[in-house]
Amino acid sequence: MYLLQEFFGAIESIGSYARFVWEVIVAAITRPPKWALIREQMFEVGLQSLPVVAMTGFSTGLVLAAQAFFQLSDMGLVGTTGIMVGEAMITELGPVLTAFMITGRVGASMCAELGTMYVTEQIDALQSMAISPSRYLVAPRFIAATFMTPLLTIFSICMGIFGGYLITVYFFHMSPTTYFDPMPTHIHIFDLFMGFTKSLIFGIQIVTISCFRGMTTRGGAAGVGRATTNSVVICYTAILFSNFFITLGLNLLRSEISRWLS
Repeated sequence: MYLLQEFFGAIESIGSYARFVWEVIVAAITRPPKWALIREQMFEVGLQSLPVVAMTGFSTGLVLAAQAFFQLSDMGLVGTTGIMVGEAMITELGPVLTAFMITGRVGASMCAELGTMYVTEQIDALQSMAISPSRYLVAPRFIAATFMTPLLTIFSICMGIFGGYLITVYFFHMSPTTYFDPMPTHIHIFDLFMGFTKSLIFGIQIVTISCFRGMTTRGGAAGVGRATTNSVVICYTAILFSNFFITLGLNLLRSEISRWLS
């Protein structure tokens, strides 16, 4: 009986989340919030996240290049180190790790802030003044995260490739041309499209899940803590599973396009 209740509760939550996402999209498109609100959130999501995204991308590039060099040196394939670093950063690690960092730094903050506003009845006060919480509170965050997450992902990818360049050239003494020259040949525009698509979807997931959990917080201060923890866990899970389905779907699409063109 308990499992059945949990199942129906999960179905109800998914339905409420879908309705919430639709309301936010409609609010963001039909009556966009003021630019000042969007600019504030873009600064919070984007510029404030640059240091942690830079460190994550840079360290990931260092590890990828070092691991690839050691694994490939015995087979005489060290010239493909740059390809492996670039491909992995563009299609997988760049979008996923950037989304993780944004979830931990921005998503948790959004959930805690909106949850605190809900339990202290500030959101009820906005509704009593005929102000839509979706338009005033969530839509600016939605627009900012949707726009800034791909940009942060591009920055993380560049930092990862740069980190791999530094360790291969200055530590393993590989020539810069050996690192960079194979990239344009083996990294295609579809790989860039895949990384961009993932980052865009991850950004939407992060902001909508975090804000939804914040707007449905119950139980006072303890409830805010639980909602924040749950939002981070749900975001991580959604990112990992959606990453698999996006990768599978886009690669199948690429195979079909290649077969059709040939």
